[in-house]
Amino acid sequence: MALRIGIVGCGKIAGNHARALQQVPGVEVVGCCDPDVDRAREFADSHRIARVVGSVEELIDLGLDACTVCTPHPVHEQVVVAAAEAGIHVLCEKPIAVDVAAADRMIAAADRAGITFGVLFQRRFWPAAQRIRTAIDDGRIGIPVLGEASVLLHRPSSYYSADEWRGRWDTDGGGVLMTQAVHQIDMLQWFMGEAVSVSGFIRTHTHGGHIETEDSASAVVSFASGGTATVTATTGVNHNLGNRVTVIGQTGAIASVLEFPEGREGVNELWTIPGEVEFRTPFTPGVRANLDVTEVNARLADFHTLQVQDFADAVLTGRDPAVTGRDARASLAIIAAIYESSRTGRVVDLTPAPTFATTSAQETL
Repeated sequence: MALRIGIVGCGKIAGNHARALQQVPGVEVVGCCDPDVDRAREFADSHRIARVVGSVEELIDLGLDACTVCTPHPVHEQVVVAAAEAGIHVLCEKPIAVDVAAADRMIAAADRAGITFGVLFQRRFWPAAQRIRTAIDDGRIGIPVLGEASVLLHRPSSYYSADEWRGRWDTDGGGVLMTQAVHQIDMLQWFMGEAVSVSGFIRTHTHGGHIETEDSASAVVSFASGGTATVTATTGVNHNLGNRVTVIGQTGAIASVLEFPEGREGVNELWTIPGEVEFRTPFTPGVRANLDVTEVNARLADFHTLQVQDFADAVLTGRDPAVTGRDARASLAIIAAIYESSRTGRVVDLTPAPTFATTSAQETL
């Protein structure tokens, strides 16, 4: 029997979900929904989806087994909790939510319902990223002691004006950290381990006329292992230099994964494990770097597909997906701590480990 899946939200990234789902054997996309029904109809026509409805509740009533969530960030909680309470498995776009309390409620709802809850961080599926994780696990890199996440992106003002929810605290939940750098922060903590404290600053240097959130940020993160890492992120550079995550282990080995141009599959730019030393760089004068976000998303579609395949298999077999709700909470907690540290001027302690709330979203919203 086919796994019946619906798509919630029909914006730009939803196209990757539709294409990915339609490539997975045993999956049937039965419908989509969006508050803008005209947009939903256009999306459905483009992706050969039979049913179009206007709400999550109507989509659930189509008899779904699972759904993917492509709504603006603050709506994630409402959709995930509604799906969980209906017994429907969920794969949600990043970030998991816009605040940690909301993430806790989503995880608690999924736990109560016993559903599979995954969050989409497709860059973890790059072979270059998997290679670093393997080299940490087998000891060739050793315990990571230093790390760096660098996000140096170009976004024109038209990017923010294209969707009215972008760049606002109430509808986007944050700026460059929440929307772009969350991918690299996720990968950084996947390599470095549990974060225990954060100190950081956010600023709006370039896009102040178009957004109220940050377009630039810097931070230092400490980890339970004793390691530390820096985060640098901006959407304000005039030439997009992409994204890089680097780790240095106790063995002295350095390993990095570089994404340039943005959206291109990451490569191990630096790799200094003895006997395996490699240096690569895609930086060349003729590369077209300032790509439209639609083209960036299209370039990542193959890795969306890999994560969707993983999620579908997790639902069918009862195992955890590659990136769980709890995994996604970790990167959100770091971002929330950077915001708090910038606001208060203090180092933010992320310990003790969280306990997940049991109150439903409907009782707290």
